[in-house]
Amino acid sequence: MTFKKYFIFILIAGFAFLNASAQEKYIKRVDFEEGETLQSKIHKAARVVPTQQQLNWQKLEMTAFIHFGINTFTGREWGDGSESPEIFNPSELDARQWVKSLKEGGMKMVILTAKHHDGFCLWPTKTTDHSVASSPWKNGNGDIVKELKDACDEFGMKFGVYLSPWDRNAECYGDSPAYNQFFLDQLTELLTWYGKVDEVWFDGANGEGPNGKKQIYDWSAYYKKIEELQPEAVVAIMGEDVRWVGTETGYGRETEWSVTALAPGGTAEMKAINQELDLNAQSKDLGSRELIKKAEHLFWFPAEVDVSIRPGWFYHEEEDSRVKSLAKMVDIYYNSVGMNAVLLLNVPPDKRGLIHENDVAVLKKLKTYIDKTFENNLMQGATFAPELQTQTIPADNLYGAAWKTPRIPASAEASLQGTKTFNVVLLQEDITKGQRVEEFSVEAWINNGWKTIATSTTIGYKKLLRVPETTTNKVRLTIHKSRDKAIISNFGIFQAPEILSDPVILRNKKGEVVITTETAHPVIRYTLDGSEPTASSMEYTGPFILESGGTVKARAFINNFEEQSSIVTRVFYINKSKWAVTDYSTQHEGYPATNAIDGNESTMWHTPWGENVDKHPHHITVDMGEKLKINGFYYSPRAGENKSGTIARYSFFISKNGKKWTKIKDNAEFSNIANNPIRQEVTFNKTCKARFFKLVSHEGAYNEAWISVGEIGVMNVK
Repeated sequence: MTFKKYFIFILIAGFAFLNASAQEKYIKRVDFEEGETLQSKIHKAARVVPTQQQLNWQKLEMTAFIHFGINTFTGREWGDGSESPEIFNPSELDARQWVKSLKEGGMKMVILTAKHHDGFCLWPTKTTDHSVASSPWKNGNGDIVKELKDACDEFGMKFGVYLSPWDRNAECYGDSPAYNQFFLDQLTELLTWYGKVDEVWFDGANGEGPNGKKQIYDWSAYYKKIEELQPEAVVAIMGEDVRWVGTETGYGRETEWSVTALAPGGTAEMKAINQELDLNAQSKDLGSRELIKKAEHLFWFPAEVDVSIRPGWFYHEEEDSRVKSLAKMVDIYYNSVGMNAVLLLNVPPDKRGLIHENDVAVLKKLKTYIDKTFENNLMQGATFAPELQTQTIPADNLYGAAWKTPRIPASAEASLQGTKTFNVVLLQEDITKGQRVEEFSVEAWINNGWKTIATSTTIGYKKLLRVPETTTNKVRLTIHKSRDKAIISNFGIFQAPEILSDPVILRNKKGEVVITTETAHPVIRYTLDGSEPTASSMEYTGPFILESGGTVKARAFINNFEEQSSIVTRVFYINKSKWAVTDYSTQHEGYPATNAIDGNESTMWHTPWGENVDKHPHHITVDMGEKLKINGFYYSPRAGENKSGTIARYSFFISKNGKKWTKIKDNAEFSNIANNPIRQEVTFNKTCKARFFKLVSHEGAYNEAWISVGEIGVMNVK
């Protein structure tokens, strides 16, 4: 077996290992003996720890993704490899602007998509002509990887490369030995031409090659090459150091174990381990006692949470108004960094080669908000119960002396320096000694008694808990359950500023627009002419009709217009009041096909699921009640976290009379929809006139027989 960078920490401690040696070993992987008891397994699980490289990576907390390439200029998410390098020409490209903006947003490392699935290389590789060397950008003499690395060095940022194993341009893809050498040659260039690389990012996409040949990746050779050329780099996501959290939403698990039974990497041995336990990155349980009881191995395999600041991963001009708000980004921060993971935030440069000003503005707001929240730890100067005085929990935000619980359960009671008001609790374990806490609670002394204000499960490197605003002079942390004596390295309380929630703009089937916000009693101003709403724009006082569609922009204000939210934009097409479903393949009785056109994305059409149900193709036919000029359609997957039934491949037809049909899209794909199940808009090559349309599904995103549709509609042209 091949495992890079096994790292052993030796700690002389006062424990005995099941009446064995007094010397404790802390390692990245443990293998259990046959018939080993659960007690023994849990004892060992408490001593699985990160390598130094993994620890350094975890401390970064926020890193940046740069998706940039041919897709930036085609408007696609997944290119097919047939794109001409001639279209790639970011005439104003400025990697320094990227890095400066990302650093000002709190990021500590930048990872570049040096090659995405389309095979276009952002460096002048010697392996293929499908690269920047064949583009008009800088007359073929440019090198984006070099420019970004130079900028990272200038601004003191760490640097990583994403290299897609799936290559839809390489002729040798599918000829496994030939392509593996081709890929190793590309990897070698990236790891030797530019100096130090801190992270290498592989995703698991693996499509068919020419003539349906399946490419077998030589993961062991890839890892060996990285170990040889960049031994200090961590390898994600199909690597052995960092795992994908399982979604692209920006949200981790509440119970996020870095010590997992999920085996890292893509080698045959690791695949077999995961198949035996039926585990994958999306599994809800990766490290419970119940799972450890069945496991034969445990690994330090921490989570990276990736998400884009926009709906898509590559830049699309139509998404300029859909950059995530400060409120959304703060929520993502708490549910990634605050859930024992590292946040990998994608910020895609535009066609100019610049990070768009809307994205830059949100990045700056995020950094300012986080800094303001954690600038003052209200635990400063706190005193603890006498038995803890010699091992006081650090009252700052840094690793330091640890509080080691004498037993479990155990409590640490802090008397604050006066009465404090807070709404955030921060906890950290000293993960150089393992991740151990399984259950804890936080209480505040209120009205002469202890009141529980937060409970949760794992802590790990960092746990952030948003709690109701609490005023008290005493707080208490209790560890209820742990794999061994808990080692808490930080306990902090903070007062986070209030965030003005952004407006939410909705429209029903009749064309009635409603604008709401979670903030109490705001003033909402809006526009219908495309201009930015100001304090003097129209005030929203109630629902209004937008029958034929249009653009609605809204902004909320509080404190006599001194504070304002982000601008929210929604583009609506013709209302669906005349629309009717005339035909469909099948429907579940609780989720009728009419839900697909009711104007409400929270409802859905769902075909029957389970055993012995109708399989693809499924279809739905809609009569729009009148002939319309249309230049595209949209498909929204079902709302909520459960995305079962999402369509991956489809065909789309139009008709003027419902009898004679024209196929507009033939067995097309919703790009990356399995990992990023959001609304997708598909633009036609030309404007068409139609009264009817038909959507046919050919394949589900998760290989299911059934489908689900939150909403479908057309993009009409006036």
